[in-house]
This record gives sequence, C-alpha cells and structure tokens, in this order.
Amino acid sequence: MGQNFKMVAKTLFGFEDLLATELADLGAAHIEKGTRVVHFEGDSGMMYKANLACRTAIKVLKPIHSFHVKNEKMLYQGIMKMDWTEYLDLEKTFAIDATVFSEYFNHSKYVALKTKDAIADFFVEKMGKRPDVDTENPHLRINIHIAHDTCTVSLDSSGQSLHQRGYRQMTGYAPINEVLAAGLLLHSGWFGQSDFLDPMCGSGTILIEAAMIACNIPANINREYFACMDWACWDEDLFEQMRELLMKKIRDYDFEMRGFDTNPKVADFAKENIEYAGLEDYIKIAKQDFFKSEKVKEEKLHMLFNPPYDERLEINTEYFYEDIGNTLKKHYANSNAWMITANLEALKFVGLRPSRKIHCFNGALEARLVKYEMWAGSKRTKFQNRGEDNKVENKAENNTEEQASE
Repeated sequence: MGQNFKMVAKTLFGFEDLLATELADLGAAHIEKGTRVVHFEGDSGMMYKANLACRTAIKVLKPIHSFHVKNEKMLYQGIMKMDWTEYLDLEKTFAIDATVFSEYFNHSKYVALKTKDAIADFFVEKMGKRPDVDTENPHLRINIHIAHDTCTVSLDSSGQSLHQRGYRQMTGYAPINEVLAAGLLLHSGWFGQSDFLDPMCGSGTILIEAAMIACNIPANINREYFACMDWACWDEDLFEQMRELLMKKIRDYDFEMRGFDTNPKVADFAKENIEYAGLEDYIKIAKQDFFKSEKVKEEKLHMLFNPPYDERLEINTEYFYEDIGNTLKKHYANSNAWMITANLEALKFVGLRPSRKIHCFNGALEARLVKYEMWAGSKRTKFQNRGEDNKVENKAENNTEEQASE
C-alpha cells in the first residue's frame, strides 16, 4: 500500500485520548497526542480508513512541508519555493485554510491571502497562468498552520469537516455536532451493551451515533466525497479495499434503542434522518414528554441526552433541570444517565450528585458531561442488602464448618 508518512488528525478539546485510541485500533503508528490534535503515521490505506472510520476526527491532514517564518515576506518566499505542480495543475481549483498561534501573525485570513498569492505567482512564473480559487468546493484544499515561528503546510484529505457524516438531512432547533455526539458517547463508555435512550433526541444525532457505535458501522460510510479523491495519487481500488475491510467488521445490536421528543415535527425529522442512515431497524422514535415517562424494563439502561441550556431555546432553567432530576429518581432506576450542559449553574437544580464530570465544549460554549447513577432502590439500601447477603453467606459457611467438625 506504499510507504508510511506523517499525518495529523484534528479533534475537539478533550477528545484527544478517544481519537488516539481510534487510530491505534485502525493500525496507526507513532501516535502522539497534542491539544485538539493527534499526530500519527501510516500509508494511504491508513489515511482512507481514518477518514472513513474515525468518529472523533474533524480533519485528517497530510503535512508536506514546514519552514521558519517571522513575517509575511518569509511566508511568501517559503510558499513560493515549493513545487506546487506536484499537487496542483492549472485545470484544478484550490483553497486555503489557515490557523495562527504566533506573535508574528495576527490574522489567519491574511495568512491565507498571502499563501494564495504565493501559489498563484508560482504558476504565473512557471506557466504564465494561474489556477482558480474555489473556497466552496476546491479540487485541492491546503492547510496552513503557524505555531510561533514554524509554518506547516498540509494537504487536507477530508475536505468538509468530518462531522458532516452525510446522514443528517433535517435538523431541529439546536442540533448537536456529530463528532461531539460520538465523543460524548465514547466518554460515557457506550459500546452497545444495553438498551439505550435519548429522552430529548431532537433530530436524532445522538441516537444515530449510538447505533453506529453499537453496530461498529464506520462513522463516514454515508459520505460520498473526501478531498483526497481529487489528489493525483488517489487510489480508488485501495479506498474500496479499506471500505470493504471496515464493512466486514459491522456487528448486530440485540437491545432496544429509543428516542423521545415532545415536538412532533422534530420527531419526524429524527425519523427521516434515521431512515436515511439506514438504522430504522434499530432506533424507534416516539412523541413523548420525558417528564411524563418511565423506564419500561428492569434491565440496565444507558441514557445520554443534550437538554436545552437556555441559550437558543428558552426554558425556566430551575424547574426544567429539577424535573430532570425528579424524573430520573422516580422513574429510571437501574440506569446510567449522562447529559451534557453548558449551563453549569443549572446542574445544582437537578438535585442529584454526579458520579463523574468531564470537561468539554459544545461549540464555543464551555460544558460538562455529567453522569448520574440511578440505583434499583436507594444506594444505601443496595449496600445494606449486600451486607445482609454477606452475613447470610458467612453464617452458612460457619454452619458448614461446625457440621464438618462434628
């Protein structure tokens, strides 16, 4: 499949460990975690698998050059010295994305503009003509990352962000990012081991990601296009081999997965998205008020949901979050209930002590993923019963020993 090369997978804050594990499971080598990125090595097949299968990756980049830079002249000259005919020809379009963390540069858009000028001037000098820029759907998307005085030039193998899975056709009022949903599920320890409920499911993103994890369906199997498909080195046969390899690992899910929403229109959106993802056999949607619902089975239930934060959807925060806690306490025994909220003050109204808190972000909003363990009966009773069971066992053992000595 060719020689290994260095790659960088971008992710969300707090998901670095999750992404590193995903890449390791896919066979990546020399994995190193950074902040919102994971560095790794692999061949073209590995790059294709990373794009198809990584649930917590936003982009997969292939670095091709780096140089020192302290001003716009050095940036321009560094870009001009590269042989861009290896990656681009006059008939194809290109676009530049730039990220800057440097005391020498203040504006990423200006860095992108100077890079674009340098590439255009390279072709004018060499061929007398320049390729066109297409910021929406370019044939080649180039990523510029400047950290302090080092500029790294990379090719973007993904194109549009990998959170755009290709299954979400309809959205509700405040849809959750697909990468965020997948990362929250993985943080919660979800792998398809029980029944699952999203009691505030919106357009169904958490449910779809949960079903794909449970069935080990590649995250971007519904996506029709990746930017590397337009590269000169694109290997369609190898891509299909990697796709088939991943598809062979799909498994069945033997439990029930349900979603509630009080808005019938939004519930219909969820159904449409689920059908488009081909998961209607696994997920059932009901127009249901969570606060008027109850758990239907005694067996363990895994819950994860994204309640309103009083940001885009107005709610009475105190009563709403108090109702969440009361509903969990009264009607959802033997459940692990996880929820994400960016309204950190609202958590005190739930009236339950979370057993875990994970720091994360929902977009620009600082958030917490919290876990509430709902016991079958009170936690105190559970341990009292366990203690009584131990006494009975110890008494039986003592009686057996006495009988043996007689």
